[in-house]
Amino acid sequence: MDRTHCALTVEDIARIADTCHARRGEDGACANVRGFCESVALEEVRKRGHGLTPGRYACAEPQKNAGEPVEDAMKQLVAQLRGQQAKGARLDTPITAHLTALGFGDGRP
Repeated sequence: MDRTHCALTVEDIARIADTCHARRGEDGACANVRGFCESVALEEVRKRGHGLTPGRYACAEPQKNAGEPVEDAMKQLVAQLRGQQAKGARLDTPITAHLTALGFGDGRP
């Protein structure tokens, strides 16, 4: 969904459940999978200040390129930024006028 939220698919939920079941198995063995899970000793948790944030242990997978060349992606992002900057500049004057009318600000955009 975005950088901090994701919608889990049925496959995602099954993968998480299978990992939990494997961890609870007879020998407690669970394969470490970069970006997904990692089993660490309690001493490792102590060394990291008892923080249980997953990113401290299961390092993120390298980001995959969507197949678009970096130059093309950057051109698109810069164009989007320029559009947002222009919109911001157009809004500065009316916002400043409203703030001045309310008694806040010195009338400069």
